[in-house]
This record gives sequence, C-alpha cells and structure tokens, in this order.
Amino acid sequence: MKRLTRYAVIALIAIGLTLGGLWYWYNTTYFPSTADAYVGAHTLRVAPRVSGHLVAVPVHDYEHVKKGQILYQIDPRTFRIAVEQAKVRLKLALQQVAELEADVIAAKAALEQAQVQAANAERQALRQQRLLQKGATSVQAAQDAAAAAAETRAAVKVAQARLAQAKAALGKPGEANHQVQLDRLALKLAEIRLADTSEKAACSGRLSAMKLRPGDYVVQGQPGFALVCDGAWWVDANYKETMLARIHPGEPAKIKIDMYGGHVFKGRVISIDPASGTAFSLLPPENATGNWVKVTQRVPVRVEILDPSPKYPLRVGTSAEVTIDTLHPSKADNHP
Repeated sequence: MKRLTRYAVIALIAIGLTLGGLWYWYNTTYFPSTADAYVGAHTLRVAPRVSGHLVAVPVHDYEHVKKGQILYQIDPRTFRIAVEQAKVRLKLALQQVAELEADVIAAKAALEQAQVQAANAERQALRQQRLLQKGATSVQAAQDAAAAAAETRAAVKVAQARLAQAKAALGKPGEANHQVQLDRLALKLAEIRLADTSEKAACSGRLSAMKLRPGDYVVQGQPGFALVCDGAWWVDANYKETMLARIHPGEPAKIKIDMYGGHVFKGRVISIDPASGTAFSLLPPENATGNWVKVTQRVPVRVEILDPSPKYPLRVGTSAEVTIDTLHPSKADNHP
C-alpha cells in the first residue's frame, strides 16, 4: 500500500512538472513577457531662441501647463529697439527707391528732349544742304547745321547712358526692389526675435527640472528644463532576440507599471527597433576577438499605452512589465 502511494505521488509530481513545463512553454511562446521595460513620452527640452535676462517666470517646477501658455519672458527692450531700427531702415530704403525712380523718370524725359532736339537738328542740316546745292546759302551755314546735328546725336547717346545708369541704380521698382526686400526681411527677423522673448509651451504637459528664476541669464539654444507632453504614452520593452519571431506591430499587450502594482493598462505594439540596444551605443561590444562569448541581445519593442488614466498618472522612465498576446492580433483593432 505504501508503495502504491509512493508511486501515485511520484506520478502526480511528474504530471505536475509536465503540465508546468507545458504551461511555461505555452506562455513564453505565445505570450512573450519582459520586465525590462520603461515608460516613455514625448519630452521636449525647452531652450530659448534668443539670449537675455529673464524678467518673468510665471510657472514653477512640476506644474501642468497648457499649449501656448507662457513659460518665461526674456527682457524685450533691446529687441524692440532692433524692430524700430529695422522699420527706419525700411522707410529709408523705400525713400531711396522713390528717389531713384524719380531719377529714372527725369532721365527718360531728358532722353526724349535730346531726341527731339536731334531730330530738329537733322532736319535743319538736311535743309541747309539742299539750299547749298541751289546756291541759296553759304557753305559755312551748311557746315554749322551739320555740326549742330552731330552734337545733338551725341547728346542723345549721353542721355541714353544716363537713363541706363539710373535704371541700374534703381534695379527693380517698388516692393520688388532688392534693398527693400532685404530690409523688409530684416524687419520680419527682428519681429520674430522680439516674439521669441516670450517662450510658450509647445504642447500641454508637465514641467520637470524647472529651476529658472527672474534675473537669470539664458543662452540661446541651451535647454533650461523639460516639458513632458500629455497624450501619447508608450513603453519601450527590451525583448530577447529569441522572443521576436512572433512579435509584430498591431498585436495587443498588457502593461503593468511597477508603481501601481496590479493595475493593468491596455497596449498595442506599434514598432520594433531595427537594431539591438547595443548596436548604436557609445562603446559597442567588440566581437571580433578570440575571447568572444555569445550573449543573447535585446531589441527594443515600442508598445503604445491605449488607456492612460488620470487615476494612474504615468511617469517617464518608470519601470514596467509587458506581456504581448501573439495569438489574437485582431484585438488591437478594437482599441481606439
């Protein structure tokens, strides 16, 4: 009897181990899971577009801000002066163009006058030549008329050169003039730089590492804090390369955030990194050596969080566990 009991126990243990092994194989094959996962979101490194001293910082660290809300104000006085200077330069350019246009008009009038005088002188010279042939005038008079005609022809050429010079000095008239366009662009740039003294939130979200205060000097292009945008949240899950065969974009997933214990978020695979996590690292592993040891690589899989909740606010960089359902990819289509 004792022997039968012993055999029954051994059989139950064997069956339990077999079922456990089958359960483990089933889950690891069709429901690959990893705890090497971290929450991510669109994070903006807010940097000023102009340099200057801060005169106002109406927000504080960790505050939730709305898109378009002013984050800080840089002293705008010098930028306002630059705008006024650009306006004056534009007015001067327009005035100069008007003067050059007037010079072109005057040169055209002078050319027309010279052409009229040249035509009259040509007629007088021709008349004197005919009279000379009839003996009705002197040779000197005919020569004087010919000289006058030649002089007026030269005056026409001078007037034509002055008109060409006036047109070259003017270039294109009105708003098409290059100097006017250049000064108008300079005005737009000055106005943009003035507008850039007010830094506004590019998205709705929460501030992080905000240490700026009025009086601080900020430098163009140097980030002063971060803005974590609302809306799109995801988890970057680093799966072993041996688990990737059945993982594809669109498959549903379950996400557990460590900070919220048993709460499960719905997810969906949106992309798989084309390289392993070490492929583009600063010091990639050197495998072409005699001491090479094969190590299973991990590949980042991005899983979108479909149901973020205000009751469970997410934090960038926090740990998570991801389980992907590779048996029912159609479930992903039912999520918004």
